[in-house]
Amino acid sequence: MRESIAHLVRVCVFAVIAFAATAPAFAQSTPPVPDGVGVDERLGEAVASNARFLDETGAEVRISDLMDGTTPVILNFVYHECPMLCSLLLDGFTKTLQDMAFTPGSEFDVITVSFSAAETPEIAARQKERYVASLGEQAANGWHFLTGSDEEIARLAESVGFRFRWVQSQNQFAHPAALIFLSPDGTITRYLHGMTFAASDVRRAVVEASNGTVGSAVDRVLLYCFQYDPDANSYVLHATNLMKLGGLLTLLVLGIGLFLFWRRERGLQMSARERWTAPETA
Repeated sequence: MRESIAHLVRVCVFAVIAFAATAPAFAQSTPPVPDGVGVDERLGEAVASNARFLDETGAEVRISDLMDGTTPVILNFVYHECPMLCSLLLDGFTKTLQDMAFTPGSEFDVITVSFSAAETPEIAARQKERYVASLGEQAANGWHFLTGSDEEIARLAESVGFRFRWVQSQNQFAHPAALIFLSPDGTITRYLHGMTFAASDVRRAVVEASNGTVGSAVDRVLLYCFQYDPDANSYVLHATNLMKLGGLLTLLVLGIGLFLFWRRERGLQMSARERWTAPETA
């Protein structure tokens, strides 16, 4: 019992320290985007799970085929021929995955969709080989690179509020950068915007998308202490919940202390009574 209480106290202390240590990193910058380009957050809505694409092997798959009903999914949109932004996004995302204890193909899956209908499974296969090389074989099984038609791309993008457009004068796409988190049944649970992401934020978003089925007890306590702040584009300490947890721990510590004191006093009284009633020996 004492060890359990001590562990919970350590978790709360860690939460406070983590907040102080990572506060400067919470503001993740998002580059400005042209009109008609952006992300309309559709939290609580369903992804277009019947949208059809080709995976990196050329096989036709639906989004639902890549969701097993028990594992949360991170969805992102890229343009592999993008001269800068998409490469930075995937490079940063891969670095985040390297820093996480969670692994694609285990605690969560990743679906990366090209929003350029001109891109092929061959291009997707080269990109997958490049990015999963540093993550291991299990990640290769859990990170899917998809290409598809304009119609299917538009259907999937519309369902999650991802807006992009072709800029003829620049001969390239204008588009936002974001990670979209899906629950195992395809419900949109969280968006993280920008090109770089703190591993702690991605981990908490995965735990949130799983409804607590992924991660440890510590993850669930931290998710209770931290809540997503859209202005900071990150998870920040939630003062009310932290005070509630602190109050509960205080009551538990006091209760255990009183119980130990009562048990000690009772033991002393019983020992005294036994000495008083014990027959004297000749």
